[in-house]
Formats: sequence, structure tokens, C-alpha cells
Amino acid sequence: MVRGELRLEGFTWRPLGRRVPVVADLDLHVEAGSRVLLAGPSGAGKSTLLHALVGALGTTIAGELSGSVRVDGRVGFVPQQPGDAVVAERVGRDVAFGPENVGLDRDETWRRVDAGLAAVGLHQGRDHPTAALSGGELQRLALAGVLALEPDVVLLDEPTSMLDPAHASAVREAVGRTVGGGRATLVVVEHHLEPWLDLVDRVVVLGDDGSVVADTTPDEFLRDHRDRLGELGVWMPGLPAPRPITVDPALVRPERPLPTLTASDLTVRLRSRSLRGSTTTTALCGVDAAVAPGALTALTGPSGAGKSTLLAAFGGLLDPDGGSVTGLDPTLASRRSRDLARDVGWSPQVPEHGFLAPTVAGEVALTAQRSGRAVDAQAWLELVGLGHLAGAHPYRLSGGEQRRLSILAAAAHRPGLLLLDEPTVGQDRVTWAAVAGIAVAAAAAGVVVATATHDDLLVDLADEVVDLRAGVRT
Repeated sequence: MVRGELRLEGFTWRPLGRRVPVVADLDLHVEAGSRVLLAGPSGAGKSTLLHALVGALGTTIAGELSGSVRVDGRVGFVPQQPGDAVVAERVGRDVAFGPENVGLDRDETWRRVDAGLAAVGLHQGRDHPTAALSGGELQRLALAGVLALEPDVVLLDEPTSMLDPAHASAVREAVGRTVGGGRATLVVVEHHLEPWLDLVDRVVVLGDDGSVVADTTPDEFLRDHRDRLGELGVWMPGLPAPRPITVDPALVRPERPLPTLTASDLTVRLRSRSLRGSTTTTALCGVDAAVAPGALTALTGPSGAGKSTLLAAFGGLLDPDGGSVTGLDPTLASRRSRDLARDVGWSPQVPEHGFLAPTVAGEVALTAQRSGRAVDAQAWLELVGLGHLAGAHPYRLSGGEQRRLSILAAAAHRPGLLLLDEPTVGQDRVTWAAVAGIAVAAAAAGVVVATATHDDLLVDLADEVVDLRAGVRT
């Protein structure tokens, strides 16, 4: 093998607790300097292949591995959950981790750190706390660390999924500069393919069973596979937007309807504490906004604008430093956890942060059972294509599957307020329609529904839009 070459032969992976392998007997060869776009429906095994190439399967991730996986050269990896890649409390130290570990001197290390941060548009400075970054900013931080390493192989797992168009474009340009001219091998996993097609020279598509259903050039991919792969759920350029599925109103009709919640002059400061002291950043500054029953409200704006913070404030998940959220007495922020859970369903930006049950079905039913409400967990799972995984552990799902499970866990107990943070990340056309269908149906049934999102298709479905820039409503 030569530096940058990748080869999988007879590769099979069965996660711990799963009866059927996610990927079985797969052969895939990637030549050094190639640029590959890896596509396929949610749960097809795309992230599994990247985890295999970084050596995480059977070590960090438990399960049964067979076949061979060979990688030659230094590897840089941006995971689907970018927070998993953070190793330091300050932005500069985090990006410096890779260069320091390969023995670069101090001057060269910091030159690469500054260049990497500039390339991805993170301008807060080397000493900015990593804990104060949004999900989209964490994606860019992880990529900056990869760029600073100057690896032989670049593996990217949905690197722009939580970014606004401008930052996503900057990320793709930075990746292009890194891998251009055969300087590095690229394998990028994405659901929204079109923006990447000019950067790659090969498209590999996995089917529902993890097998290769297409391996072709970008031109042939567009010309010959649009309709067939579109039916599989792949976001093929040129196809019309999928329509939200129809959801039985009885599944989502709130047990206790809530009134309009109004944020007035809302100011939130986020505090990061460490052995070096504490740092305070202002996430929201004097924001006025409202979320109403019977409406889907989209919170929009670039990464770091304060969308997730405003979503959490509406749900009583944090106390504001100034202003207030009114509409309920007692307020949501003053309630005990069990009482809060009866009225609020929250799907966080990192789905794993909300999982409590040992099985997928148990996770869907947990809050309803604790609230004394009946729920048909299997019906919910079938609705979003997770019925066959009812007995699996939530941590053994793919990223897209975990996000759908998180949404079900938030909605199944029929709360009056449903908060969805980036709910369509990692979804194919089919599962996007299911997620969007739940949000639309809940709003139509009288739920207060709010979502933080960069997804223009989801924003198009919204009844109200609250746009934020640097913590201020525009």
C-alpha cells in the first residue's frame, strides 16, 4: 500500500446487541489522492465505514468485527458529533493537539493553528473556551484540527450538517485546499450531496443493507441514478422536495395544551468554568420573541447566533440573566424536573444527551410512563423507520437514527411544548418526511412547536420565523 490508500476486504460489522450486521462482506478500495463522496439512506453504515477506517470499531465502539481494514498514512477525522473530538478547554489548544502529537515545533504548530482557525471562519481567538461554542462552531473547530494536522487521509462525517450556507461553503473551500492536487485522500459522508459533487471524483452509495448500490463518477451519478436512488431516500439533485408524511393527530394532540410563551428583552450569558478560572459569553442580548400553540416556529441564523439558547430558554431549561419568558404561572424554569417533563418535550442537538433507557422502545415510552400516560412505542417507531430496532440500545444506532429516536422520546408523551434542535440533521429524504410530518402534525394539533434549524426546507414549512444574528433578533 502507499500513503493515503484505503482498503476494506470482506468487512463486516455487527454492533453489540444487534442481531444483524450493519455492514456485511463489503469490499472497497480507495486509491491514494482520491476524493470520495459516501452517500446512502440513514442507517446504511456510512459512519460505520469511517469508524472502521480510524480503528474505532471493536475498541472504542463495541461489537463484532470481521474482514480486514487497511489504512496507510496519517488520518484526520471529523466525527458526526463534533463535540466528541474536543480534547482541550481552549480553542487554540484543541487545534494544536494534532500538530503537537506528531512532534512539530512550537512556531510551526501555532502557525498551523491560526491558519486552520482562519480557514474555517472561527475568529474568537485561541483562548476562547471550547465549552462556549455552538454545535456548528464545534464542527468547524474539529475541521480546523484536521487541517492543522495536514493528514494523508481526511475523513469527514457530515461536516456541514449544522452550518449555515456561508460557513458551509467556507468549510468546503478549506477542504478543497487541503485535498486538492492529490495532496490527501478524502472520504466525506453527506446526505445533501450537490454542494460536494464539484469537489469529488467518485461517488459511492450504500443501500439499506450496507451494500454498495452505486460506485461511479459524479457525472454518471447525476445522469444515470437520480430516480432509483431518490426512491431509496438519497437526496438526489433535481428531485422535488419530499412532502411531510401524514401523522395521526391522536398521536401528538397535547395532554395539557399550553398558551403562547413570550420572551421579553431576554438576555442569557453562558459561563464556562475551569481550573484557569471562568469565562462569560453573551448568547442572547435583549431578544423579544414568542412561540404560540398551533404554530411551527423556526429559529434561524448562522452557527453561534443563539438559536439553541433561545430554544432552551423557552423550555425552562435555563434561567435568563435578564428579561423573562412569560405565559405560564409557575414558569417552566421554576418547576421540578418531573413536572417540567409533563409539559415539555426536548430533542437536544446531541441526541445522546437525552437518552436514559437501555432499549429504543423503552426510550420512547419512558417519559410517558413516568407521567402516567399511555403510549404505543412500536407505532411511533414504525412511523420513522425504527420498528426493527425496538430492542436495540440507543447508543448502538446511527447518528440519524439517534436523532429520530430523540424526537420520538420528546413527542410520544404528548407535551404541550415541543422543542426540536436541528431535528433533520442526518436524515435522508424518507426519514426527513417523517420528522417534518411529526413537527407539522404536532403544531396542527395545538402543540407549541419550536425548532432551531439551518434546513431551508423545514423553514419553508414554518408558520413563524425568528432570525438571530450574534444573539440579537434581526
